[in-house]
Amino acid sequence: MTFKSRFYRLTELHRRIDDALRRENRRRGADPFRLLRLQTLKFAIRQRLAGLLRQPALAL
Repeated sequence: MTFKSRFYRLTELHRRIDDALRRENRRRGADPFRLLRLQTLKFAIRQRLAGLLRQPALAL
């Protein structure tokens, strides 16, 4: 998998989780455990994106 495809997939997943967090926060009687799970997933994706950006570029 190339850098661009991996980066795109992770950013798309991050956006979907962010949307789900917003929807859950707007709901009356939001489930705190679901919110915590979504926040944890979002943080994990953010960490993977940061790690991907820290990797040195391959010299051709």
